[in-house]
Amino acid sequence: QDPVVRPLRDLDYETLQTMVQDIPLWVKYPDYERIDWMNKFICDMWPFLDKAMCKIIRGVAKPICDQYVGKYGIESIEFGNLTLGALPPTLQGIKVYEMREKELVIEPVIRWASIANVTVDVKVHSFKLSAQLLDLHVMLTPRVTLKPLVPSFPCFASLCVSLMEKPHVDFGLKLLGGDVMAIPGLYRFIQEQISKQIAILYHWPKVIEVPILDGASGATKKPVGVLNVKVIRAMNLPKMDLLGKSDPYVKLRLSGERLPSKKTSVKMSNLNPEWNEHFRLVVKDPETQVLELQMFDWEKVKMHDKMGVQVIPLRLLTPYESKLFTLDLLRSMNPNDQQNKKNRGKLVVELTFDPFREENSTSPLISDGEGNISLKRDVPDGGGVLLVSVENAEDVEGKRHTNPYAVVLFRGEKRETKVIRKARDPRWNEEFQFVVDEAPMDEKIHIEIRSRRRRLLPFRTQESLGHVNINLVDVVNNGRINEKYHLINSRNGKLQLEIKWNTV
Repeated sequence: QDPVVRPLRDLDYETLQTMVQDIPLWVKYPDYERIDWMNKFICDMWPFLDKAMCKIIRGVAKPICDQYVGKYGIESIEFGNLTLGALPPTLQGIKVYEMREKELVIEPVIRWASIANVTVDVKVHSFKLSAQLLDLHVMLTPRVTLKPLVPSFPCFASLCVSLMEKPHVDFGLKLLGGDVMAIPGLYRFIQEQISKQIAILYHWPKVIEVPILDGASGATKKPVGVLNVKVIRAMNLPKMDLLGKSDPYVKLRLSGERLPSKKTSVKMSNLNPEWNEHFRLVVKDPETQVLELQMFDWEKVKMHDKMGVQVIPLRLLTPYESKLFTLDLLRSMNPNDQQNKKNRGKLVVELTFDPFREENSTSPLISDGEGNISLKRDVPDGGGVLLVSVENAEDVEGKRHTNPYAVVLFRGEKRETKVIRKARDPRWNEEFQFVVDEAPMDEKIHIEIRSRRRRLLPFRTQESLGHVNINLVDVVNNGRINEKYHLINSRNGKLQLEIKWNTV
């Protein structure tokens, strides 16, 4: 029968109190959103979702049940009826948290008054036993975290789920035609045990993590160490110039990186050059990345001629141990290239892989004498990598144009983000790496937001929208900061930054 619908204002106090738990959260709490459109979508899709999920349940349960067939006199285990019912789950509200981290946190409230009917038939010594699950009622408050957010579809690398409250689970269970849940005391005991076991596995802060993007996508890779490269010398290089000489130099880079290649100096008119030059490259995956080496002959006018190439897999290296390589230069890395048989000289390099130091979770606590306690982080001597992530800006505005981009200046090195045209709230999400020989304890990093206009005339094509100078002592001491800064020389502009310091 259709229920009697009455306005809340017409209910007395006692009736209203009994209905408080049934009132949707978007009515009681203003931070919960109403999502009737999602419930409508689930309702229309439910007949198809029901069949699809029941098919998955049968496929998952079959190999588990088959393990018991032939044991304890069990001849077969099969599903009699399997349906989740005609009533779909309902989202009573959803809350979305704004996070400074690269993640999205949502908390839906799920309520499902199902009329499911699941029957399992077990045949034991020619006797058929049946167990029937009826009227499954569930109420959950999960927290779903999508992290980290990455620029590869579906734009998040993993999905983390935990329950913020103990779940409410209610159902009917029949064995041999009798209602087991009608036994005095058994109903409450089973309900409490189910809620307890689910809470032990998934109640916050415990989390179940489901990976979405694998490591091969490259979206989840983070720096894990530094590769020290020493380009020592080359021997017996081919003659590339008309006068019987060559002007060689070496370009080197790690595979999978979009950063520009490092280059040695040019050794003029030399077929056996010596460089003894050092380079440091940031490593993200020592198991799959390779060091790419290319030898070129410098030309003043025309394009530089390639003299040879070679690669070194990083998996050949042992951490903290230097290894010398004498490489035969090839025309290309194609194994079927017949030109590789020609002698193109040799290149000698020395490689050392230094992984980042792991964070010490047992760092001591210190007090300032006024009741404020902070974590003391030991700052080891030596170099490391400064990672600067320019996330986004807010309320930036130029006098003549607003095509913002960010400029990062540190120790004479300059890095720029892409230009976002006609945007007051640009979002870049770009990361820059600075490899340094010692911790930047007493140094600052300068970040400026500029606007650029495409014009034929050289004047008035750029203007500053604001800047910020950040002391790096907190970054070194804490290992990481993630803050929103007010831009200097800007009326309301703000800049969101994340800066990390990793030591080797």
